Amino acid sequence: MNTLFKRSISKVAAGVFAAASLIAAAPAAANTSANAASNASSAADITQTIDEGKAEGLASGDPRFRQLFASWTALDRAGPGSPVTEQPVVSVPSRMPLAGAKLTSGYGMRNHPVLRRRARHKGVDLAAPTGTPVYATADGIIERADWFSSYGLYISIDHGSDLETRYAHMSKLAVAAGDTVRKGDVIGYVGSTGRSTGPHLHYEVRLDGVAVNPIPYMVETEAQVALSDDTQLTGRGGQ
Repeated sequence: MNTLFKRSISKVAAGVFAAASLIAAAPAAANTSANAASNASSAADITQTIDEGKAEGLASGDPRFRQLFASWTALDRAGPGSPVTEQPVVSVPSRMPLAGAKLTSGYGMRNHPVLRRRARHKGVDLAAPTGTPVYATADGIIERADWFSSYGLYISIDHGSDLETRYAHMSKLAVAAGDTVRKGDVIGYVGSTGRSTGPHLHYEVRLDGVAVNPIPYMVETEAQVALSDDTQLTGRGGQ
């Protein structure tokens, strides 16, 4: 991971994505082409993409995340002596799925590298050598771990409350459907299976089944940690 990217991650994590601001502002709102500029270059700097994703993520509110944060706050204020009521259980993705990866294709409309036409990219492509470990970006349960059409070797993780992450084009899987994983667990390894031009990870975040910009979910924040813990809770591809 280059120095510029490390510096950007530290700056964003320390200030811009602070606590309740992110939850109230909703990463889910950033579901437009936040990194269109990065698509113009196959070697775009992920720092720019994070900044753009942040700007859109903070632009407007999202009812689901306000509700989840309110539920966590109510549980925290209730204390151990209060009656136990059912709370939404969710673990918010809040880390990079790869270490030292290079962004090669961003979220949103792009020139498809295989189909050779304009198409909406449902996630981001992170290039890395074949065999690079792929990490779960939040706690959850493995929904699927097998070959899935153009995704190739593929994993989907249910993080609760209709929040899901997807990982595609892997060379090998390290988990099976039904497994419980923790944030940071190795779930597979980078490859180029399915519709792919070279070794990379295609990474998606979905809310209620709809793909949203993953960039705001790739930096850990105080609000995400609170919501997760206190409720216990060069290649490119064709998606």
